[in-house]
Amino acid sequence: MCLRNLDGLVLFFLQNPKLKIIMLIKKIATLMLSVSLSIYSLGARAELTIEITEGIQSAYNIAVVPFGQPKDNKLEVDVASIIRGDLAGSGYFRSLDQSHMLALPHQPAQIKFRNWLAIGQDYVVIGNIKAEGSRYHVDMSLFDVVKKEQLKGVRVTVEKNALRQAAHHISDAIYKRLLGVKGVFTSRIAYITSRVISKNNHEYNLFIADYDGANAVSIAKSSEPIMSPDWSPNGEQLAYVSFENKVSEIYVQTLATGKRKSVAKYKGINGSPSWSPDGKKLALTLSKGGNSDVYILSLDKLSLRQLTKSRAIDTEATWSPDGKTILFTSDRGRRPQLYVMPSNGEGGAERITFDGLYNARGRFSADGKLITMVQAKQGKYHIAVLNLETGVVSALTDGPLDESPSFAPNSQTIIYARRKANKEILSTVTVDGVTKQDIEFTEGSVREPAWAK
Repeated sequence: MCLRNLDGLVLFFLQNPKLKIIMLIKKIATLMLSVSLSIYSLGARAELTIEITEGIQSAYNIAVVPFGQPKDNKLEVDVASIIRGDLAGSGYFRSLDQSHMLALPHQPAQIKFRNWLAIGQDYVVIGNIKAEGSRYHVDMSLFDVVKKEQLKGVRVTVEKNALRQAAHHISDAIYKRLLGVKGVFTSRIAYITSRVISKNNHEYNLFIADYDGANAVSIAKSSEPIMSPDWSPNGEQLAYVSFENKVSEIYVQTLATGKRKSVAKYKGINGSPSWSPDGKKLALTLSKGGNSDVYILSLDKLSLRQLTKSRAIDTEATWSPDGKTILFTSDRGRRPQLYVMPSNGEGGAERITFDGLYNARGRFSADGKLITMVQAKQGKYHIAVLNLETGVVSALTDGPLDESPSFAPNSQTIIYARRKANKEILSTVTVDGVTKQDIEFTEGSVREPAWAK
């Protein structure tokens, strides 16, 4: 497994339990070099491209007609094109190319259903954009071609610089109406990029972006690794690890202002921050007692409570959606596996993974029904999901070096990092393993994605 960051080092020692924890501390110390951290660097941007690699064969055919535009006002954003991309990228829809459309209606009365039926469309979407002062009113209508009836009508009003967000809102509405599941097109992701500046000189950035990589903004930049980003429940803050003071240190940063606060700088490891569902606490991995254990940090007073107390390496803690359970990785059974225990500490740890010799980096789905993890079999690391009701584990990807899975807010998709042709990229896979797409950074490598809750 590639040792790219603090969590990678911890997992290395999980796979080699005979090595002493002091060796881990010494190894980490070699990484703690001088770092120049530039906070909220608005000038740095990341360009990402999306490629659908596998999709469902029974996807719905949908035609999103170009929207009517305000007179004498050429728009810089193609709303219909964004909606087409959103729906096609989900894997559940095949979006008709504009060049194959027989007509371009903007009003319901202009739709001739027989024409859309003749070219095999299940649904058609039309819309209009009207300007009013500093705002745009975006109207959308969704029609069932076979039934010849309107299924959904939506009006979204946004400032003139927010047409892309309006398109994503409309995509969410279409997705919810046709699939019965909340869309993720208005959600955001965080991820870390790295690129070579010169020999022995790298640049690392922590980015936040729309779910599809658009509108990316760097909130932290460093010549040394930044790692383990995690979103607060309200989406207003990020917790992450940096080495700017020559020791691993956990920060909480407010996105609207760029202001940040150091919340953990203890001797040894400070890693893997994870927000509690109420936004008042963080679960952390600390080795301040000489061993890697899980702690709970109350953010109001920065008070600590030790949760795990074993001789094993306990790390990568995360909370259940109801806040009652902590999920973490431990080698207390000699091999890295996933364990759960009450977040209040009143009860012991219980092992929940038994399929395979290696299961790590577990994360709950938002509905609490699934856990995603990195699983190793026959030397390959792939993304898998555990159904908590049935106990069945399903492999979703092929590996060989997949890592850092994170659920979408609707629990239907997982974003993760993988290696493709000697390049580190992000990918997504639906929880049934059917629909997959790659999200590639145009320059350098991308890793450690985190989907906003």
